[in-house]
Amino acid sequence: MNPFRNVGVRLSLAVAVVVAGALAVVWVALVPTLQRRLVDGRLTLLAQSARQIEEQAKGITVDQDFIDDAAHTADATRVVYLQPIGGGNGTFLLELADSRQTSPAQGVAADPVALRAVNLLSLQRGEVTRGGEAFAEVAIPDRLGNVFLFTASLHATLENVDLVRSRLLWAGLVALGLAILVGWSGASVFARRIRRLERAADRIAAGDFSHPVADSGGDELGELATAFDRMRLQLAQLDDARRAFIANASHELRTPLFSLGGFLELLRDEELDEATRAEFLGTMSEQVQRLSKLATDLLDLSRLDAGGIRLVTETIALGELAEDLSGEFAALALRGEHRLEAATDADGAALGDRERVLQIGRALVDNALRHTPPGTAVRIVARGSTLAVEDDGPGIPAEYREQVFARFTRVEGSRAFGSGLGLAIARELAERMGGELRLTSNDGLTVFTLTLPAGVPEAESALA
Repeated sequence: MNPFRNVGVRLSLAVAVVVAGALAVVWVALVPTLQRRLVDGRLTLLAQSARQIEEQAKGITVDQDFIDDAAHTADATRVVYLQPIGGGNGTFLLELADSRQTSPAQGVAADPVALRAVNLLSLQRGEVTRGGEAFAEVAIPDRLGNVFLFTASLHATLENVDLVRSRLLWAGLVALGLAILVGWSGASVFARRIRRLERAADRIAAGDFSHPVADSGGDELGELATAFDRMRLQLAQLDDARRAFIANASHELRTPLFSLGGFLELLRDEELDEATRAEFLGTMSEQVQRLSKLATDLLDLSRLDAGGIRLVTETIALGELAEDLSGEFAALALRGEHRLEAATDADGAALGDRERVLQIGRALVDNALRHTPPGTAVRIVARGSTLAVEDDGPGIPAEYREQVFARFTRVEGSRAFGSGLGLAIARELAERMGGELRLTSNDGLTVFTLTLPAGVPEAESALA
């Protein structure tokens, strides 16, 4: 495995680069500036002392004692009194007095700072190197044209700069090490949390939804863990729904198939009379119709889930549709001893897919006729953009009023068999058309109401 793919290594390197860059900036900006300021400070003090001594030399003869006192006053390493000889580029300096008589001055005859003072007749200062050692120098001419040269060693000053440079270097190395350590530790903590999320994602991908995804952090990783846990719960619900769907679909398919198999075995008996055979064939026909309806419902359900249902928006005369439903279910109502009637509003119109609205109406009317006792009145009411199916049956308990719209759900004590998919499909179709399907129920009156977007009646549309 490439080590640079590790989060800890990357974060540690990033922190190290940032700290090293900051130290480099401090090094470049601080050390040269500090050295320059210390040297300039030393030259400024020498210049102040040189002016004072030059003023004191006016009107007196400069001798060895004066030069010695000047060196002491200026706190200079050396003070030399020089006389210029010659002129132009051939000028050299002759030593008249030296505060350090025991050590001959070297290079003084062509000292650049002193020569500038002679040529410009003003105080000059600068930094020179002799014998591998750095010196700060100030030269100032007197009234006789001679030059006082003040020299101060920069050894102690540069030692201080070197000390600062050394301590800055060590402090930088320590800071860099701590930064790498802290970066690695912090990255390791985050890496462990990320690995926990990775393991949780692997468990969820493998279908294990039993372990919650937990993270105590309040940062983005904690929010990600919370989102993972919400996803786990939703996937668990979907998985439970899938299992329930498969179990219920298998049960609904198995029941009519077993029934058909049993009747086929009975029909092989040649001793059956014609009446019994006809009864068996009628029951088998009902089971085939049940299988056909279940297959249709399952197909519609799969299309709804896959988004494969195509809806056509058109103006629907709900009054005519209610009359069609009443005529279509008249035989079933008569067989079940129900009173089926339609109450319509001639001006009612809605927007939707007529075939799907008919499918919803069929599911509602069939539900009312099959789940109510004989003698119950069932009404199909069309008003405005609503289509309602009412019945005077015993009603639906409050705890089941939302469950009836769930897939493969039937109210306990139901008299009729069915797949439990009709109302679920009806609600989803209503919502796909921009409407809603709701239920109200109390003792003596149960109403399923389909509300669709309002449309313009055909008569008014033609007039317009």
